[in-house]
Order: sequence, then structure tokens, then C-alpha cells
Amino acid sequence: MSAAAALIQELEQECKTTRRVLERVPADKLGWKPHAKSMSLGQLAMHVASVPGFITSWALQDSVEVSGGRGPQQPQSTSEVLAAHDAGESKAKEALSTLGDGGLGQMWAMKTPDGKTVMSMPKAALVRSVAFNHLYHHRGQLSVYLRLLDVPVPSIYGPSADERLGM
Repeated sequence: MSAAAALIQELEQECKTTRRVLERVPADKLGWKPHAKSMSLGQLAMHVASVPGFITSWALQDSVEVSGGRGPQQPQSTSEVLAAHDAGESKAKEALSTLGDGGLGQMWAMKTPDGKTVMSMPKAALVRSVAFNHLYHHRGQLSVYLRLLDVPVPSIYGPSADERLGM
């Protein structure tokens, strides 16, 4: 199996899990924050939904300019978050298919508006660490938000206290 195909397979599996977590986000709590410095539940859910497609598409370019601007948008509904997730998964799979193994080996850089390089890495590392691992980190954070709101947390990599996987 090619590296690109393996990443797509992983993405598909993880997106199933991510969707289960996002489906639990209560629409009436989208503005809730566990702390004043935290993202709202809705912003975090939208970030989780958008990260794979948004960041993986960066790999289609040799560099991306960032200015540190706005954070994730505040969704109006859980269905808006789920639609963003589904679109992001499709966008990420398309980007990985377009890149292929050859593209994954090319270099990528993040730059400031004045051209300063903030980070540089092979595109495979961008996908693995900045897109996928970033998603897993924030999905875990989202599961804590759900727990704090007393929303049943789905199984992610094994049974949760709320789901025993048919046991």
C-alpha cells in the first residue's frame, strides 16, 4: 500500500470516530466554555471538524502564509459542524490523492506575511503532525468538554465510561 493510500485509510477510520464525537455536541451548549480563555464548545467542535481538510490542503502548496488572525468560527448548529466535518474529510482525501507519494516527500513551509519561515517540513510530516495529530489532540479536548457537560462520551480507541462496545 502506498503512503498516500495508508494516510487516506487512517483518515477514513479516524473520521468515523470523530463524527461520533461531533454528533454528541449539544446544539444548546455551543456557546459554553470551561474557562474564559478556552474556545467555546461550538468553536472547538468546528475546529475539530475543519482541521483535516483545511490543513491537509496546505500540502498542495509549497508554502502557506499565516498571519495569526481569527480563530474557529462559532457554528449555529450541530448539523453545521457535521457538514463541515464531512466536507473536510472529502477535501483531505482529495488533497492526499492529488499529492500521492511523490508529493508527500516534497518540502513545505509556513511563512509570515513578511516572508519569514516559521516552520518547514516534508509534506508527509505536515499531514501527520500538523493535520492528523492536531485533530486527535483537539478531539480529546472535545471529549473532555462533553464529559464536563455530562454528555455521554463515545468510545474512541476503546470503551468509554459511557459506551462499553457491546460488552
